[in-house]
Amino acid sequence: MPPRSRRKWQRQQKLVTLLKDNPFLTDEDAALRLGVSIQTIRLDRLELGIPEMRKRSLKMAERAYRELKTLKGGEIVGELYELELGKRALSLLETRPDMVFEKSQVVRGHYIYAQAESLAIALVDAEVALTGVANIKYKHPVYVGDTLVAQAEVTRKRGNKYFIWVRTRNQKREVFRAKLILVSLTK
Repeated sequence: MPPRSRRKWQRQQKLVTLLKDNPFLTDEDAALRLGVSIQTIRLDRLELGIPEMRKRSLKMAERAYRELKTLKGGEIVGELYELELGKRALSLLETRPDMVFEKSQVVRGHYIYAQAESLAIALVDAEVALTGVANIKYKHPVYVGDTLVAQAEVTRKRGNKYFIWVRTRNQKREVFRAKLILVSLTK
């Protein structure tokens, strides 16, 4: 394989990895991270059969909402983009001016917690689930306009209890984390 082709192949593999780690990555952000032009990223995506971010996220959301068991779509705080029942989930929350304390412009904590809890509940493979225990930590303030990406993962299941980690990031860093124990209830 000629050196030029090898570099292209390596760049495309890095692009696939970047998009797997962050499906909301724009072409502009990918170009910055890989040190190439936006057009190069678009051509690589086209060649690899990867749709643009808007289409990727729409397809992910449609698939995730079909799998919901414990909640209805409108009960999720934020937009659900990925759901693998009993394993992992991902949601996105765009913060708005009505979510903040007026004086400080910091997003109220209950919105951040609600995103994490509703995502964790959505993960449980049962008709009804409730939060039994929550250990939470607000690590950095969140301001109006921040986009919050919450990732939840079931770390253990024991009987009817699900042990779930939720990590929430804004564009810069992790801002919140929660360790939750959810209990599935049978009717």
